[in-house]
Amino acid sequence: ATKPKPRPVPSETDTAGRQYWLMKAEPESRIEKGHDIKFSIDDLMAKTEPEPWDGIRAYPARNNLRAMKKGDLAFFYHSSCKVPAIVGIMEIVEEHSPDLSAHDPSAPYHDPSSNPDNPKWSVVHVTFRQKLATPITLKELKAWQGEKGHPLENMQMLKLARISVSKVSAGEWDFLVGEMAKNGDVIKL
Repeated sequence: ATKPKPRPVPSETDTAGRQYWLMKAEPESRIEKGHDIKFSIDDLMAKTEPEPWDGIRAYPARNNLRAMKKGDLAFFYHSSCKVPAIVGIMEIVEEHSPDLSAHDPSAPYHDPSSNPDNPKWSVVHVTFRQKLATPITLKELKAWQGEKGHPLENMQMLKLARISVSKVSAGEWDFLVGEMAKNGDVIKL
């Protein structure tokens, strides 16, 4: 019997070396330690300065933050809401630095085990690039993932549903940007 050919691993970067990501935030109010942690694409759009993407307290997501480079792009994903979906695009404008909120006892994601001299947690800074007129829903993503050989078949966010910051391969990015264009969203990269 002949051995099946190994499947190519999707490239995580484009030809210019840019990486792609998907970053989740909760667009609906939720109180954590007396703070509303709601953050939507509209909240990011209203910011006049780069926004720190803080509060990440899981190592796989933190490691993804640390792998980000200035100029990388990320899908903004609304999670923990009625219709989870990719709702926009943002740019990484500052690479990782310590997440100082981990050391603030009044912060919603304070981590008393994180040492300021050797911080566990990181942030990157992002800026708004674009809001989608037609979001790409989780239902659509899962349907595409279920098709054998589909570009989204191995998408990290769909394989590791609880990860809040995930890698997106160049092929996955290109497919999704193509779908956005079909929906009437002109993506400005």
